[in-house]
Amino acid sequence: MTDIFNDMKTNSLQLNLNNRLVDLSTPIVMGIVNVTPDSFYLGSRYVTDKSILNRVDEMVHEGVSIIDIGGYSTRPSAEVITQQEEIRRLSEGLEVILKKYPDLIISVDTFRSGVVRDMVTNFNVAMVNDVSGGTLDDQMFETVADLQVAYVLMHMRGTPQSMQSMAQYDDVVAEVLHFLEKRLAQLHLLGVHDVVVDPGFGFAKTTDQNFRLLKKLSYFQNLNVPVLAGVSRKSMLTKLLGIDANDALNATTAANMLALVGGASILRVHDVKEAMQAISIYNKYSEG
Repeated sequence: MTDIFNDMKTNSLQLNLNNRLVDLSTPIVMGIVNVTPDSFYLGSRYVTDKSILNRVDEMVHEGVSIIDIGGYSTRPSAEVITQQEEIRRLSEGLEVILKKYPDLIISVDTFRSGVVRDMVTNFNVAMVNDVSGGTLDDQMFETVADLQVAYVLMHMRGTPQSMQSMAQYDDVVAEVLHFLEKRLAQLHLLGVHDVVVDPGFGFAKTTDQNFRLLKKLSYFQNLNVPVLAGVSRKSMLTKLLGIDANDALNATTAANMLALVGGASILRVHDVKEAMQAISIYNKYSEG
């Protein structure tokens, strides 16, 4: 029985991304590239070919494993855009990136199944990062299963426009865990096995609730799939410290280290170099 459990635990620390087995026994970094004019952090907005490629060049040099590209801002009260506009933004960005880096592992940050199908079909995208956990498009799970791509299952309530009014929980950790467990079972039944869970820091949660989730992040390892932590420059840090996102790099690094201690396998960040440094320190610390 112990051997079976150990095998399951080992398998949970691997992802099949475009037929490449990615080892997550050592944490990796997902770098954020937003091809949007209105993302919450000014430093993550890239709307020209040159700015997109310059940023990806930096991330690759710094050791990024996955590029997460988004064409629809999911910040609170974000502007609603059409699916066609989202596809246009993503397509233009990916054409630039993949021309220079054809083998780069790409994740697309979207909650629309139509966008997923277009991106996988035309750009061989390896992963879907869905902030809604499939709640905003009832075709998402079936689409991911049909296309056989990896999936980041995140917890959120409502929409980007309404989520901040939906942060009422009796027990935020238990309720987020229950949501992810239930949705994960649905994905597995459909044959989707390369799944990562994300508690959704900043999405329909207060600052206190975000820190409660961060403190109890190790609980999410019980789902037996990799855990992604996305705390980079978020309001849970800026509100606490009375700063803005531009000044939140040090706070992000501190929170990323707490996430690593809690068992995060993937850090989703704006600042790849600093996240890689945090992972190196964590790995050395873990040797003892």
